[in-house]
Amino acid sequence: MKRIPLAIGGLAALLIAGAALADSVAHRDAAFMKDAAHAGAMEIEGAQLALSKTSSAEVRNFAQHIIEDHTQAAKELSELAASKGVKLPEGPSLAQRAKLKMLGSHDGAKFDQKFAETIGVGAHEDAVKLFSKESGKAKDADVKAFASKTLPTLQHHLEMARALQTTTGKS
Repeated sequence: MKRIPLAIGGLAALLIAGAALADSVAHRDAAFMKDAAHAGAMEIEGAQLALSKTSSAEVRNFAQHIIEDHTQAAKELSELAASKGVKLPEGPSLAQRAKLKMLGSHDGAKFDQKFAETIGVGAHEDAVKLFSKESGKAKDADVKAFASKTLPTLQHHLEMARALQTTTGKS
């Protein structure tokens, strides 16, 4: 007789756990939010580094755009992730930190070229790819809306970065 209540209790626990999993955001969408947080943090830190190292008005202008736009997107992403119960990383990934460290080792025109290449074009190509994929395949409507809303800004940054890369390549 004691086994029946235990079995019913275990079944109830499984049903409750299953319902909680069904309500949570899909693993893919949670992974996107974490990857987006890493990417945004790398771009903000790289742009802050540029503001401290460059003497180029063009690099400074681009970096300021990055900081403003990505700070706003990070705030929106943080609010979205909190509403979905997803804990976001607080900075760039280990690999991204290594790229930032390498970038910081350059000065002058070489820094500007590497910034345009690494943070400008490289990071934004990756971000556009990430957000494009998620805007088409996200399971969660709010995550999909965030990816779709943010994508045009990232595409604009990529265009700006390509122009900056051309300019800094001539310096």
